[in-house]
Amino acid sequence: MNPVSHNNIVNFIWGIADDVLRDVYVRGKYRDVILPMTVIRRLDAVLEPSKEKVLTMKG
Repeated sequence: MNPVSHNNIVNFIWGIADDVLRDVYVRGKYRDVILPMTVIRRLDAVLEPSKEKVLTMKG
C-alpha cells in the first residue's frame, strides 16, 4: 500500500472516530475502542468462509 493511500485510510478512520466517539471518549482514548473493533472486524473477515460449517457443527 502506498503512503498516500494509507494516510487517506487512516484519516478516514480518525474522522469517523471524531464524529462518533466525540463526547463519549476522550480523544486520546479512541484507540481503546478502535483497535479492538478493528481486530474483531478482521477476525470476522478471515473466519467468514468457515462460518456456515461452524454453525452446523454447533447445532
